[in-house]
Amino acid sequence: MYQLAAPAFAEIEIKKSRFLGQLYPLNSRAEARQQLAQIRAQHPDAVHVCWALICTGDSGLDDDGEPSGTAAKPMYNVLVHKDVTNVLAVVVRYWGGIKLGAGGLTRAYGQAISDAFKLAELTEVEYMLEWDIVCAYADESHVRRLCDKFTASVTGLAYTESATISISLKQKLAASFEAELIEMLKGQVSIIKPEQTI
Repeated sequence: MYQLAAPAFAEIEIKKSRFLGQLYPLNSRAEARQQLAQIRAQHPDAVHVCWALICTGDSGLDDDGEPSGTAAKPMYNVLVHKDVTNVLAVVVRYWGGIKLGAGGLTRAYGQAISDAFKLAELTEVEYMLEWDIVCAYADESHVRRLCDKFTASVTGLAYTESATISISLKQKLAASFEAELIEMLKGQVSIIKPEQTI
């Protein structure tokens, strides 16, 4: 799974119609609404501002007056094919006076977003795990050294009858970290594992 490092743009012209493909990194539908309002303000003469959104826990499509399924769906398909998340794809269309037909529209909207991806910088999404490690006071320094080794950050610390160290750890390193932790402390440790975050 990938996400955009920065916005990306491309423009194509088909039968005198201009299609401005735009990609924006974002984290919510509210951010998408704000971005769309800005785009509409920048392009008051555009005939259509179509969009597709894939966001953690949210997605959406809008053909903005184009025939149903000819604009947002092909844009959305490109996003799915590129395996991205937290991205808003927008195509601003300026009418050129020649009808393209359903197939022509589908190809144009998909191509505008595909071309924008050619200029986009993608970064791999790092899934993080938030764990609480419960150990003896004497083992706290050993756990901290292991955290340093695995670039896990200590996000909290609590002392009761034992030490509870809250950490944030990359999911891809979790199995190795856990195995090494259990071996190092000879099983005298508890790991509390809530849900993962991004």
